[in-house]
Amino acid sequence: MSEPLLEIRDLKTHFATDNGIVRAVDGVDITIRRGETVGVVGESGCGKTVTAMSVLKLIAMPPGRIVDGQILWQGRDLIPLEADELDDIRAKDIAMVFQEPMTSLNPVYTIGEQIAEGLRRHEKLSRRAALERTVEMLRLVQIANAEKRVHDYPHQFSGGMRQRVMIAMALSCSPKLLIADEPTTALDVTIQAQILELLADMKARFGMAVMLITHAMGVVAETAQRVVVMYAGRVIEEAPVDELFANPRHPYTQGLIRSIPHIDRAATTKKRLEAIPGVVPRLIDPAPGCRFAPRCRFAMPACRLATPALRDVGGGHKVACILETGGLPQ
Repeated sequence: MSEPLLEIRDLKTHFATDNGIVRAVDGVDITIRRGETVGVVGESGCGKTVTAMSVLKLIAMPPGRIVDGQILWQGRDLIPLEADELDDIRAKDIAMVFQEPMTSLNPVYTIGEQIAEGLRRHEKLSRRAALERTVEMLRLVQIANAEKRVHDYPHQFSGGMRQRVMIAMALSCSPKLLIADEPTTALDVTIQAQILELLADMKARFGMAVMLITHAMGVVAETAQRVVVMYAGRVIEEAPVDELFANPRHPYTQGLIRSIPHIDRAATTKKRLEAIPGVVPRLIDPAPGCRFAPRCRFAMPACRLATPALRDVGGGHKVACILETGGLPQ
């Protein structure tokens, strides 16, 4: 296997609130290797976005704080770095496509100016060369009439086109890793498919790795090679994508997969979609034990005693459940 590009080790990112400390990310381990797409899935509030934002220290500090762990980029820990040192890595080595492009683009600057800024900063291009490269990137992400649109403002673009602009901006410096935080959430189904196809094409063209954050299991099945399932600030299962869908081991993952609608069955059977009962727990002083236990149909008294460790059950398939790992951590 290739050497890891990014290793997140026991990451803990907490937020101070009036009601107490929110343990948004509470001991996460994720490894991403060169050229692979890793899908990070889970319900809203499980810590996916906070994990991604922590990689580049984009969380608001305060109230947020990385309290423990390591974020190793090609062996170098990013957590101790100062802002100017991180600026050399942001966009150049690790780029990010955010969930809502309208709030990520500055409304008072043209999209050309915003893309060219990173090129001039990291590639040391002249103003003219940066503009030419910007037009080239807009063509690459299939923006029609790029020479004219480069002078337009974000409000003159549709939601799907703004997301294409964000992808062009992220890829302009040829990063080694792209973090895509729910890049299709606010788009209609047709545009979602186009954006996912564009990401796959750009990945092949630039040879980069992708960390794809989403709550849509269908998106992961189409695009990822490996899947990380998060719940309440922790990783509860990880496996190659085919293995995860064929043999989900954690009850939470099983519930996520059962909740996916099947179009091929809809015409012959009238069956309600299965939902996971309950809600994601509060992350202020969470109770000991497995955080999914209050919603789990297989829960037993032992599940509430201590948190099960994420253990390999064979073939790179890891799961944090005492039913699968044979007991609680020592």
